[in-house]
Amino acid sequence: MVIDYIIDNFTDGEPIFLDELPGNSKDYLRQEMKKLVDAGKLERLYNGVYYLPYMTILGTNGRISVDKYIDKKYLNADGTVSGYVTGLQLANQYGFTTQNPSCYEICSNEATTKQRKQDFDGNTIIVYKPVDTVTERNKYPLQFLDLMTNIDKYSEVGGAELLKKLRKYVKSTGLDFSVVKEYLPLYPDKVYRNIYEGGLMGELV
Repeated sequence: MVIDYIIDNFTDGEPIFLDELPGNSKDYLRQEMKKLVDAGKLERLYNGVYYLPYMTILGTNGRISVDKYIDKKYLNADGTVSGYVTGLQLANQYGFTTQNPSCYEICSNEATTKQRKQDFDGNTIIVYKPVDTVTERNKYPLQFLDLMTNIDKYSEVGGAELLKKLRKYVKSTGLDFSVVKEYLPLYPDKVYRNIYEGGLMGELV
């Protein structure tokens, strides 16, 4: 039965997509999922996205974690690297700014248009189409080039402090500058300037 498979393969708060479930007929699966929702065995966030009902430690009804949703839908679709965090969220994550992003910004292979805004349970997710298919090899080089495209806009630090944070980012991600060089031509000219002013031009020579 579908519910048995779900219980065995999914955890509380984990998003469940129809295409993850066994069965040759999507119509049949939709009907089964509707029955399970009506019976209170499943919760539906919106069409095509479900989760197992559960109670939090506070005794309230649990919800899908937006981070779990983003990871499964956009960053590691089908268990393989398919995207990365970008924008102000990326700058905040690595300490270039203290500004808290008002939305989640993601570059993902799952994007079907250049830019799409999605509302997820009260959270705004902006999904961008990457300049090339995101893989484990190029994930961090592409993310770095995204960062350097807007570092002058996002960063609250400069000089030696900026270099220190950039080097920390490079080290923590294991950034391969040979791959960065492959993709540099796909980015605006100002990326060269920002890399130079950030003190990392020597890494590209």
